[in-house]
Amino acid sequence: MLSNDVKEKLISIVTKENFDDSKIERLVYSYDATPNFQSMPDAIVSPRNTEEVSEILKICNQYGVPIVPRGSGTNLCAGTCPTEGGVVLLFKHMNRILEIDEENLTITVQPGVITLDLINAIEEKGLFYPPDPSSMKISTIGGNINENSGGLRGLKYGVTRDYVIGLEAVLPNGDILRTGGKLAKDVAGYDLTRLFVGSEGTLCAITEATLKLIPMPETRKTMLALYQDLSAAARSVSKIIANKIIPTTLEFLDQATLKVVEDYAQIGLPTDVQAVLLIEQDGPPEVVERDIAKIAEVCKQENAVSIQIAASEEEAMALRTARRAALSAIARLAPTTILEDATVPRSEIANMVKAINEITEKYNLTICTFGHAGDGNLHPTCATDARNHEEMERVEKAFAEIFEKAIELGGTITGEHGVGAMKAPYLEWKLNKEGIAAMMGIKKAFDPNNIMNPGKVFAKDSKKRVVMTR
Repeated sequence: MLSNDVKEKLISIVTKENFDDSKIERLVYSYDATPNFQSMPDAIVSPRNTEEVSEILKICNQYGVPIVPRGSGTNLCAGTCPTEGGVVLLFKHMNRILEIDEENLTITVQPGVITLDLINAIEEKGLFYPPDPSSMKISTIGGNINENSGGLRGLKYGVTRDYVIGLEAVLPNGDILRTGGKLAKDVAGYDLTRLFVGSEGTLCAITEATLKLIPMPETRKTMLALYQDLSAAARSVSKIIANKIIPTTLEFLDQATLKVVEDYAQIGLPTDVQAVLLIEQDGPPEVVERDIAKIAEVCKQENAVSIQIAASEEEAMALRTARRAALSAIARLAPTTILEDATVPRSEIANMVKAINEITEKYNLTICTFGHAGDGNLHPTCATDARNHEEMERVEKAFAEIFEKAIELGGTITGEHGVGAMKAPYLEWKLNKEGIAAMMGIKKAFDPNNIMNPGKVFAKDSKKRVVMTR
């Protein structure tokens, strides 16, 4: 627990109303959206501005108190679970859109802004912010930046890092740093902006972000391609890209996912096929028509049994919403849902899906697979019960094999969910000892006292997932 001295100093900065160390409040912030990880913080502190964040970090750095920056807690890698206690830095007050600059096509926001609120605000002005994580109705921009979130539109438009052009950040010693800005070009020194994006709160606390915007696409069209052969669906993904077409969205859902999503959403999704590709293209009308026609032709060549094009925007929206609901739908199957994030080159998607199915059978588990097929980012998702220890051991072994296979195929252990505490034990598989050492050197340079989200990214015990409690 915090000493009285630290507690009084933090209260003097944020006031009593914005400091809470009650058991109830600590319990609320003891976990995030990651199953099987829970650990009690010592207090929750809610700063109102950057200067207060700076003073909080100075105190915590002086006394060696861990700091866990937190938005809505929707991450899936235990990135905001306070595994070593300390202070949860909650950005609920720093939630304003500061500026929409239509001349420079930028938006400047505080970290607590909800992603969908930002998207709605700029779309009213005919502008477009592409990153669209499935949690965008509740996730915050600060959380998106810390995890470098992706989304359904990542294939064509990229991920959060591709749109962050400037940051205000507070370093562990309290220094306030500004990086980048409203610039199309800036090569002055190290690219600290890109370093901080995806650093999962282990290097700094982000207090403001300037994001790049683009013009809203003129039109879009959505289609479903149905397959009785998983390999044919996977081959279609590679062939579409090989035909020099980059769709906005190119999503994969296997039959197990289709069944639970249709049961949940009830919009008429086909459940008698082995897989579907949900494909969307946007842009000028003539380009969209041409690309959709070519994509349909490619899918038929790869033995799609049916091609369905959404007849209206309402129908297209229903399809997109159903895909975003995949996790919620699978969560109805069992008390515990573990959604993973293995990514491979898209040319290896067929091999990866085959391997996931074989591993599922080997360990006698229920695993539904869906994800962003266009960029090789698959989400094998296991419906299980954390109270069944024998089954959980099989789940751990299965996912370890899935990660190992992804790396063997030239992939990675995470494409968009982050490392956090959940995947820290596997990071060395991807980066080797030399890569871990280089990253630790960066961490120590910024945070020598290891107060910023300790216990994340770097594992104490490699190659074995550890559930940490306090």
